[in-house]
Amino acid sequence: MTDEFELKAANRAGQKVSNLRILGKIPANVYGNDFKNQNIAIETLAFNKVFAGAGESSLINLVIENSEPVKVLVHEVQIDPVTMKAIHIDFYKVNMKEKIKTEIPIKKIGESSAVVDLEGILVTNRDEVEVECLPADLIPEIEVDLSALKTFDDVIKVSNLKVPATIEILDDPEEVVFLVQPPRSEEELAELEEKPEEDVEAVEVEGAKPEEGEVVEGEEEIKGETPELVEKPTEENKE
Repeated sequence: MTDEFELKAANRAGQKVSNLRILGKIPANVYGNDFKNQNIAIETLAFNKVFAGAGESSLINLVIENSEPVKVLVHEVQIDPVTMKAIHIDFYKVNMKEKIKTEIPIKKIGESSAVVDLEGILVTNRDEVEVECLPADLIPEIEVDLSALKTFDDVIKVSNLKVPATIEILDDPEEVVFLVQPPRSEEELAELEEKPEEDVEAVEVEGAKPEEGEVVEGEEEIKGETPELVEKPTEENKE
């Protein structure tokens, strides 16, 4: 059974965004095909707690100013690159009778014997997949048991992911999600540590100055008077 999540919000019409953040609130918008856009504010602590469990693939009951709750998904969270805190949120109000497309994260469980016993390196090619389903059929995550990776030849593909029949995965079923690479040999590690030594002698020979009187290939020896300089054509006399 999917957990129920609820968030309370206040209307922020006429309030400055900077003041909201000082008060520990996050400015947000709510929109949808059958919903009038609203500017709201969410308590930062309350949002962080709910988002940690719901993510972007679980429905949230959003209660605005004590009105009837609306079913929403977190569509986008803008993060401050310095503080790494949420500074704006977009909520999408869903129609419970229409299918939606969204991403569901992949959760690793279990251990791969190819990693534990054979000292292989786990390679993760995807950490989420795109799905299509009715909003009520969404799940917060897809669990993948890594114990299926027993050798370096084993792989887990998109087609191996187990989801309810009500959910359709839209990604290529043949795409590899997890695999295990064999550990590097001592020879490979040694090659990576070696630094290519520059052939100093070759550099010196290549850049050596010609002996006195020697004619360098591509150049003619100039004798006698210095040749007159040839005037470069200007834009006026090019024709």
